[in-house]
Amino acid sequence: MFKIDIHTHILPPEIPKFKERFGYGGFIQLQEHADCCGADMVDDSGNFFRRIHRNCYQADARIEDMNEYDLNVQVLSTVPVMFSYWTKPADGEYVSSFLNDHIQGVCEKHPKRFIPLGTLPLQSPKRAIKEIERLKKMNVPGVEIGSHINNWNLNAVELHDVYAALEENNMAVFVHPWEMMGKDQMSEYWLPWLVGMPAETSRAICSMIFGGIFKKFPKLKVAFAHGGGSFPMTIGRVEHGFNVRPDLCAKDNSVNPKEYLGHFWVDTLVHDPEVLRYLIQLMGEDKVALGTDYPFPLGEHIPGKIVNDLEINNNIKEKIMALNALEWLGLKLEDYKG
Repeated sequence: MFKIDIHTHILPPEIPKFKERFGYGGFIQLQEHADCCGADMVDDSGNFFRRIHRNCYQADARIEDMNEYDLNVQVLSTVPVMFSYWTKPADGEYVSSFLNDHIQGVCEKHPKRFIPLGTLPLQSPKRAIKEIERLKKMNVPGVEIGSHINNWNLNAVELHDVYAALEENNMAVFVHPWEMMGKDQMSEYWLPWLVGMPAETSRAICSMIFGGIFKKFPKLKVAFAHGGGSFPMTIGRVEHGFNVRPDLCAKDNSVNPKEYLGHFWVDTLVHDPEVLRYLIQLMGEDKVALGTDYPFPLGEHIPGKIVNDLEINNNIKEKIMALNALEWLGLKLEDYKG
C-alpha cells in the first residue's frame, strides 16, 4: 500500500552562524559528533538543546529508513525551533529563505521521495506573503506554521492577508505546536512535550474556529499535527462552552464548532489504535492522513503501523496512508509512483 508521511522534520546539514550575521543570539547550530553518526543541536552560546541522528539532516539516511519500512514519500518541514518568529522581520525572512531553499534542494534531488513544505517569517505578514509568492514559483505546495506567532493566536487579524495569499495560491498549511504554553511552570517529566504540545494544537484549532478563519477562508487547506492534539477529546467541552457562553465564544463566529469537523485535516500521530478509530469517526475518513513526526522519539517508529493494525477496510486505509495527503497538498499519486 502506497504511503505518504505528512509529518516529518529535516534540518540543513550546515546551519549558518546567524548570530554573527545579525548581531544577536538565540539561533540553533549543529555540532556533529566525531563518529559522524549524529549531532547535537545547540544554541549559539553552546547550550545543549537536543541530540539528533544523521537521518535528521542527511537525505540518504532518511531514504534508508524509508526503504526499511516501505514508506514511499515523506513531506519535509523544518524543525519548529527554527521558525525564528522572535527575530527581527528582515532576519526572519533571511532564515526562512535559507531553510526553504535547503528543503527544496533536497526534494529536487529526490522528487519521487520527498515533498517540500516551506516556513514563513510570520512576524512580518508582508514578508511572509512575499515568501509565499516565491515558494509558489518554486512549486512548493504548502507551508508549516506554528500554533501561535509570538503574541498572536492564529485568529489574529494581522494574519488574515497571509491566509488570503495561501488560499489564493492553493497552498496547504501544516500547523505544528511550538513554544508550549506553561513551559516554565512544568519543566519536569517532559511535560511541555506530553501536555503542552497537545494543548497548543487545541489552542490553534479553537482560535481558527472561534476567530472565523475557516468561515472567512473556506478554501484554506489546513492540517494539524499530533491528531489535532487535545482538541478531538475536548470537542464536547468546546461545543458546550460555545452554547452556554456565546458572549465569550461566539462573538466573532456564530457557527457551532462541531460544524467544522471534516473541514480540516489531522495526522495519525495519536499512539493508540482506539483513539485513532475515534479520530476517523470524528473527523471523517477523508480528513485523517499518515503522520509520524519522524525522526524524533515521540514519533511513530514504524510508519503506518497504527493504521495497519486497525480493523478497517482497505479503501479507508488507502485514503489515510496516501490519498488524503495528496488531496490536502493538491498533488497527484501518479507523480510519485514508479
